[in-house]
Amino acid sequence: MSKPTLAVIGGTGAEGSGLALRWAAAGYPVVIGSRSAEKAAGAVETLRQRLPAGGGAVSGATNAAAAAAGEVVVLSVPYSAQADTIAQIKEGCQGKVLITVVAPLQPPKVSVVWHPPGGSAAQEAQAQLGPDVRVAAAFQNISAGHLQDLSWEADCDVLVTGDDKAAKQVAMELARTAGLYAVDAGPLANASVVEGLTAVLIGINARHKVKGSGIRITGIPRE
Repeated sequence: MSKPTLAVIGGTGAEGSGLALRWAAAGYPVVIGSRSAEKAAGAVETLRQRLPAGGGAVSGATNAAAAAAGEVVVLSVPYSAQADTIAQIKEGCQGKVLITVVAPLQPPKVSVVWHPPGGSAAQEAQAQLGPDVRVAAAFQNISAGHLQDLSWEADCDVLVTGDDKAAKQVAMELARTAGLYAVDAGPLANASVVEGLTAVLIGINARHKVKGSGIRITGIPRE
């Protein structure tokens, strides 16, 4: 069975490119989206150099073109750029699943939890995209450095939230193919807590002088 094409919007950044690397390594066709087609092309060249043999096809495009080309759209941009980016990709996302990786952080106090006016970045994305786009939130608590290292064996979990069960299943399957364990964390309203954990983890990293701390859910039987 052929794998769906993944459009990674913000795929030139550390988190987005790390996810794109893992999915391409797992055989998914990936389109890197950026505000600049030239910047996307540069990210694609870097990605291709790091891919093991047999990886999926990787290409680059503007955000709007990438969203239109993807069967599943992944949004990985800073919260400050979310609204403008969604305006660019809204048309191309209609009828599709969008997985948001966005964690709302408020500089300079990025280790302090802050909730956006709409409750969470994920809820604001759903409201802006409209009911014909099924939004799930995932990957907010996974270190970009870990994602970039294909030899890293995951010891932390991905919490997935969403109001559409099928969209959550898509996100959980993509987590699995990226080498991560996904946990259904409930409706999209719960994304506010999951997003807030990103700030908590940033603070833990700083206080304990570590990189890439994560979370793990205990008590669930694992395969």
